[in-house]
Amino acid sequence: MKTCSITPAHISKKWVTVDASGMPLGRLASEIARVLRGKNKPYFVPHLDCGDNVIVTNADKVSLSGGKWDKKLYYRHTGYIGGIREISARDLLARNPERLVEYAVKGMLPKTKLGRKVIKNMRVFAGPEHNMSAQAPVEMAPRTKKVEEK
Repeated sequence: MKTCSITPAHISKKWVTVDASGMPLGRLASEIARVLRGKNKPYFVPHLDCGDNVIVTNADKVSLSGGKWDKKLYYRHTGYIGGIREISARDLLARNPERLVEYAVKGMLPKTKLGRKVIKNMRVFAGPEHNMSAQAPVEMAPRTKKVEEK
């Protein structure tokens, strides 16, 4: 018996949409990373980009539990001495809500050439509207529950 190995010619990609409103950020990011990587498909190959393209809408309505809105900090460096900058999750959501989801998903992907390639298969939009309707995306059923608004 011969082992069948999947090649890039055998991979079929589709577009899926995810509504992020009320979803916990970490659970949402792990689901998106799983679909981007292709681990939800029966022919997953670790060294190929066999995942689907993901469109995330309502990124400004994502939720965090506990005091993470103020305690969770994102760091960047300007390149100059003493140039470390930090921003809280609350401020990042107010300034650029798409970036909050992008950082969470990027942290769950491999830190290799493949991870940098796979993250480009995701588009994040702050509101419910997106400009990717020409790709005919299908709605992805979330495996996690949405958090009730208080």
